[in-house]
Amino acid sequence: MTSFFIKRHLIVASAALSLLGCAAGTRLKEKDTDAIAVLRRRIDAILADSALARSTPGVKIVSLKTGEVLYERNAHLLFHPASNQKLLTSATALKLLGPDFTLNTSLDCDSAALRDGIILGDLCLVGRGNPDLTTNDLFGLAQTLAQKGIREIRGNLLCDDYYFDDVRWGAGWMWDDDYERFSALAVNDNTVTITVSPATRIGEIAQVQIVPNTPHTDIINTSVTAASKAQMDSLRLPSLSVSRRGANVFVVEGALALAEKPQKFERTVAQPEVFAGQILRELLRQNGIKFNGSVLRGLRPAQAVTLAEHRAPLMPLLLNLNKISDNLSAELLLKVVAAERAGRPGTGEKGMSVIRRFLATAQVDTNALNLADGSGVSRYNLITPDEIVKLLIAMWRDFSVRNEFLTTLPIAGVDGTLANRMKGTAAAGILRAKTGSLSGVSSLSGYTTTAEGEEIVFAMMMQHFLGSAGGVRRVQDKIGAEMSGFRRRGAPPK
Repeated sequence: MTSFFIKRHLIVASAALSLLGCAAGTRLKEKDTDAIAVLRRRIDAILADSALARSTPGVKIVSLKTGEVLYERNAHLLFHPASNQKLLTSATALKLLGPDFTLNTSLDCDSAALRDGIILGDLCLVGRGNPDLTTNDLFGLAQTLAQKGIREIRGNLLCDDYYFDDVRWGAGWMWDDDYERFSALAVNDNTVTITVSPATRIGEIAQVQIVPNTPHTDIINTSVTAASKAQMDSLRLPSLSVSRRGANVFVVEGALALAEKPQKFERTVAQPEVFAGQILRELLRQNGIKFNGSVLRGLRPAQAVTLAEHRAPLMPLLLNLNKISDNLSAELLLKVVAAERAGRPGTGEKGMSVIRRFLATAQVDTNALNLADGSGVSRYNLITPDEIVKLLIAMWRDFSVRNEFLTTLPIAGVDGTLANRMKGTAAAGILRAKTGSLSGVSSLSGYTTTAEGEEIVFAMMMQHFLGSAGGVRRVQDKIGAEMSGFRRRGAPPK
């Protein structure tokens, strides 16, 4: 009898504890729900900012821990991603090429043309899409050639950029977007720096220096040195400007005052592969290699041997692509992916087909987007915040590339395009995201961690606003701070 009552007492006590546990769990869940409701109200209030009065915001925020949608507005509408397009390009390249992939630039010649330090035929500069190639890298190639005992080249210098097709700009790019001429052989971002300084006397033509100075470019200088800004205004002299005339002729015109500091202008060049070859010609001479031939676009011989090679690892290129949002890097990488995964020559169309196939494996609905380029410059690009979030979730779950992908994204208040944003907030040093900007378009998509250590993923896409994007970015930054400071437990702030 006694044991019966003891057993019954234990059963009742156990049931009571179980009920208390359920009640505590229910209250905790209710607090979670209350906290999420407060977060949603706060984000609603932020999105009521006058900066978005005539525009459309699309936002989606998801917990990576629970899969809950913490906030959503217009997440299934199509938006221009701007440079959020680079998330698609970089994710595809990282996953399909791998972090250890290298983009190589080489000096080759016909194996039968090399005799006792003399190349009897052509030397070939071969590009394979490295967007970060510099004059110093070309100098290293020339130096290696000299160290191998090469003293003379009797043929021509052929510039081989046939790793890609001949399309040099993106689909849907406007005439004033033609500042990045895509080539598998690009050096110094395909740019020259033109520095204009006042002359020593009033009325004289201003002094002009172009770097690098090669036969590939020419300068027409009609600028003048004025006594002062006041004289320029009184005589209605136009300000200094540098424009292009023809392929690679740059016209310097206007006026600058005698006391003004030198002004610098960066301008892109046409035929970037030949531009690279012209730079190399001078570097060969500096390394004691005799060369009197022509610099031409040409194809690497079938039976060529590599004499020197510069290898560029993929990860630093991706850091440049996403951290500073480099358009040339994105467009060249799109074609590298195409060449490596769909066959040479690499084309934009092949690259976008490869991206679509990759996105499908990430559970992204490829019928809910349109791809036009690799960088986001084109307004033909369309995607929803929902699909951006799906891609980011897939990259987060893929442990083989998760850390590398996160490393490429700007960090709030620390570096890249977020270096000056969200400083002094809960997001500083925590939130990692890709920015995106076009006229009337601003995007911010990535990851952050809440005040309780819960990882979340988000996409914010705003478009159809007038004027500066500053107000829209402040809205995004406030939401970034709210997400990063979010707490489920404890009394939610009012």
